[in-house]
Amino acid sequence: MHITMIGAGYVGLVSGACFADFGHQVVCVDTDAAKIDALKRGKIPIFEPGLDEIVARNVSAGRLTFTTKIAEGLEQAEVAFIAVGTPSRRGDGHADISYVLAAAREIGAVATKPLVVVTKSTVPVGTGDEIEKVLADVKPKAKISVVSNPEFLREGAAIEDFKRPDRIVIGTDDEHAREVMAAVYRPLNLNQAPLLFTGRRTAELTKYAANAFLATKITFINEMADLAEKVGANVQEIARGIGLDNRIGSKFLHAGPGYGGSCFPKDALALIKTAKDFGAPSRIVETVVSVNDTRKASMAERVIAAAGGSLKGKTVAVLGLTFKPNTDDMRDAPSLAIVPALQAAGAKIQAHDPEGMQAAAALLPDVTFCDGPYEAAKGASALVIITEWDVYRALDLAMLKSALATPVIVDLRNIYVPAELAAKGFRYVSIGRPPI
Repeated sequence: MHITMIGAGYVGLVSGACFADFGHQVVCVDTDAAKIDALKRGKIPIFEPGLDEIVARNVSAGRLTFTTKIAEGLEQAEVAFIAVGTPSRRGDGHADISYVLAAAREIGAVATKPLVVVTKSTVPVGTGDEIEKVLADVKPKAKISVVSNPEFLREGAAIEDFKRPDRIVIGTDDEHAREVMAAVYRPLNLNQAPLLFTGRRTAELTKYAANAFLATKITFINEMADLAEKVGANVQEIARGIGLDNRIGSKFLHAGPGYGGSCFPKDALALIKTAKDFGAPSRIVETVVSVNDTRKASMAERVIAAAGGSLKGKTVAVLGLTFKPNTDDMRDAPSLAIVPALQAAGAKIQAHDPEGMQAAAALLPDVTFCDGPYEAAKGASALVIITEWDVYRALDLAMLKSALATPVIVDLRNIYVPAELAAKGFRYVSIGRPPI
């Protein structure tokens, strides 16, 4: 099939490349000329494991092309996916769908034949209706169906998620659109990926409900971690004990400094706003957002306490800046709350991240970025692990201890075993586990 992807950002580029890898003909359209030029030269604007190989393979095979001209992109299209940004709107936290509607308007202006328009962007309930109105206004007699097909991609594992999804949610009541979408995803039949056909508004809300629920799981286990510390219990064993219950499941039960990223914070706020607008306030999600924001800000207090109660004139080493491993995404990362709080307490920050330092430099002023974890630790009175990159999981503890001015580690991801760190002479502080 001929597929057009409007937007060559994270979701659009990953989705477009994977569709091309299935054998479809894909054109990615983006208004950012510099980005399109870089993609044509083989430069990938984001870090996602394996994406560069898939893009290169399909560009070489002629199945994946890039353009800034929407008319060119839609010339042969049977399906047009809208995968543009929906950032939180200033003032009320609702998702800003102006880019989505602008894309729909451009599609309507140049469409010359029947087309299925699919919202891949995360959009509030009723956005599909608004897209229909825009298309009807621009081209009243056009045969264009509007479908919701939310993405469920985890940064760092997006290709695996796309090719072996838990489910594919498709929102449409149009029989032709349903047949077209079934054909789009037919290559996944061998993987027995379940296609869940729903109403369009149901599909739109399903995306928000999924992310809000996962954010709730994270926040719940973080509160259990705080309680575990007070009563002398181990949150990792608690998580295993409840996660083995199939009704609960083990995923997203890892205690830490709070959730961040491009989806959970933004989508939780948008769901709260939608719920209020429709007169059905979501009190649980409201609490989750509040508790998570407080948690991220409070993590610096653990570092201050571990360093003796004061950081004035001291250096703190920070390992990991991105919101999670295997991405260069800094959006709503816990480090953006923790590092400034440490600086406000008087600390000088030496930091390392395998992929995020370039993005972090624009967001975290007065930080010294280092080539590796041991360079970051040099002369530091405490070291804090914020993001659990693989490169931090088996550090040379003797080398680390030699580099640090004081052997203090605050592990916000519970990478290490407390008894082992204590045996090596470290003061080791983790999340939700009894101190040694």
